[in-house]
Amino acid sequence: MRHNKKFNHLGRKAAHRHAMLSNMACSLIMHKRISTTLAKAKALRMYVEPLLTHAKEDTTANRRLVFAKLKQKTVVTELFQNVAEKIANRPGGYTRILRTGFRLGDAAEMCIIELVDYNENMLKTPKAAAKKTTRRAGKKATKVEAPVEAPAAEVAE
Repeated sequence: MRHNKKFNHLGRKAAHRHAMLSNMACSLIMHKRISTTLAKAKALRMYVEPLLTHAKEDTTANRRLVFAKLKQKTVVTELFQNVAEKIANRPGGYTRILRTGFRLGDAAEMCIIELVDYNENMLKTPKAAAKKTTRRAGKKATKVEAPVEAPAAEVAE
């Protein structure tokens, strides 16, 4: 029985799944945004967010924990030097998943997973657009409009 075993196996054996998630996590850290299927993105989010939490405190123990998962020295360096500075104040929720539609070949739902603090468009605070209110009842005319005079016809002689 599979009581309390809720994670998605993604149709792969354990070794293949761990290798795939490790590679996807490395790509996400290096490129800050990757495109993948929704199921893989949700699995990746559960995989990478604890690593980002470890990166907030730069200790040898945390570097070894992260390196054991990622296995790429350049990615670990990037994570602890650049990414950790941006996420230092954030208490969690380091990634964002944006759905992009369905893949043409097999109709798999596609999405973009990105690091929240690196999306410049989302970081800009939108100006508070004043909501235009409309009334269902028509406005009562308070002014009496003067009749518009027609221009005098020119007499051509």
